[in-house]
Amino acid sequence: MTDPQPTLAKIPVTIVTGFLGAGKTTLISHLIRNAGGRRLAVIVNEFGTLGIDGDILKGCAIPDCPAENVVELANGCICCTVADDFIPTVETLLALDPRPDHILIETSGLALPKPLLKAFDWPAIRSRITVDGVIALADAEAVAAGRFAPDLAAIEAQRRADPSVDHETPLAEVFEDQLACADLVLLTKADLAGEAGVAAARAVIAAESARALPVIALTDGVIDPRVVLGLNAAAEDDIAARPSHHDGADDHEHDDFDSMIVDLGEIADPAALASRIETLARDADILRVKGYAAVTGKPMRLLVQAVGARVRTQYDRPWRADEVRQTRLVVIAEHDRIDPARIRAALQG
Repeated sequence: MTDPQPTLAKIPVTIVTGFLGAGKTTLISHLIRNAGGRRLAVIVNEFGTLGIDGDILKGCAIPDCPAENVVELANGCICCTVADDFIPTVETLLALDPRPDHILIETSGLALPKPLLKAFDWPAIRSRITVDGVIALADAEAVAAGRFAPDLAAIEAQRRADPSVDHETPLAEVFEDQLACADLVLLTKADLAGEAGVAAARAVIAAESARALPVIALTDGVIDPRVVLGLNAAAEDDIAARPSHHDGADDHEHDDFDSMIVDLGEIADPAALASRIETLARDADILRVKGYAAVTGKPMRLLVQAVGARVRTQYDRPWRADEVRQTRLVVIAEHDRIDPARIRAALQG
C-alpha cells in the first residue's frame, strides 16, 4: 500500500514580494534553476495586462518546473482578486500530477502581502497549503538613497507646522507593508550599492521594520535556495504580528497607480530607446517600464527592464515563427503621472 502522507502533507508556499524592479523575477529564475530536486510551481502576478515576467520564467523551465507549472495572473492585483483568480489557480496547481513540492508566488510590485496571507485561511485551501515564508526584496541602492523611507522626524516637524499636510506617500506605505509582513529581507543589487550603500540600506530596513528581521545582501538573485526555502514560518498563523497600514480596511486602493501599454514597431537603435526611457522616467516620474522590443535585423527579442531612469536591456530569446515582431512596453506610474499622449510621444522619439 502506498503511504498517503506525501499527499496529505501541506504544500509549502513562498511569497516573494518587493517593490517594482527589486529583482523578484531574477530571484525566482535562480530558484527554478537550482531547485535541488524539488518540483516547483510558480504563480506570477503582474500589474498591467502584458505578461513579461511569466514569459521570462517559462523560459527557465526545467523538468522539475515545466512551463505548464508557471501560471500568470495579469491585469489585477493578486490581493484584490483572491476569490476570482488566486484560489482557483492554487487549486489547479494542487491538482497537478505530479503534485508540486513547493509553490512560489511572485506578487506585483504594488501588492500588499497581508491580504494575500489572509487568503490562506480560505476553507478550500487552508488544510492543503502553508506559507513557508514571506520574502521581501528591496533594491539596496534605492533604499540607501532614501527612496520609500521618509525622514520620520522631518515629517513629524512639518506635520506639527501644518496639520493639514500628509507627507506619507503611497509608495512608502507599500514598502513598509511589505517589510511588515516579511520573514526575510533580501537586499538586491548589492554590487550597485557598494558596501556603504548596503550598510545604509540595512539601517533603513532596521528602522522601518516592526520587528527584527534577517537581512541578506545579494547580486543577480544568486542565493542558496536552502536559505530562502524551508523557513517553516507558517505565516498564516501569526498574521496579527504583521501590522499593515490597511489593517481594518476591507480593501486597499490601487487607484494610486496606473499602467498603460505602448505598442511600437521595430526599432533601429536599442541605445536610443533606452535613452528615451531614461528621459521619460526623469521628466514624468515614471516608476517602471518593462517589455520587449523587435530590433531591425536582429533575430533575437530584446528584453527591456527599467526602474526609474535605470534601464537594462538584453536579448533573451529568438522570435518565434508564430509571433508578430513588435515592440510592447508596459509603463507604470502613480495615477496622476500617466499621460498617454505624452508617454507615447516620448517613447516614439
